[in-house]
Amino acid sequence: MLCFIYKSSKKPELYLFVPEKGNFSNIDELLFTEFGTPEFVMELELTASRKLARANTEKVMASLKDKGYFVQMPPVTFNAPEKTQ
Repeated sequence: MLCFIYKSSKKPELYLFVPEKGNFSNIDELLFTEFGTPEFVMELELTASRKLARANTEKVMASLKDKGYFVQMPPVTFNAPEKTQ
């Protein structure tokens, strides 16, 4: 399955996968507002055996088929509380 990946102009490490280049018609307006202007990153052929860095490939493919897009959220980071002396 071919997909096209865009990064958010507003939030670092937020990505949008769509099955058709430049077609954002399935994207909810609220999501699109939060995402900002999509900046094209790459075209990628997804297969069940292909590993992605931060997402389950089968879930991405299912979301592309069912919803017409997939959103990859930024990684969650935790800041340890500072120690007081």
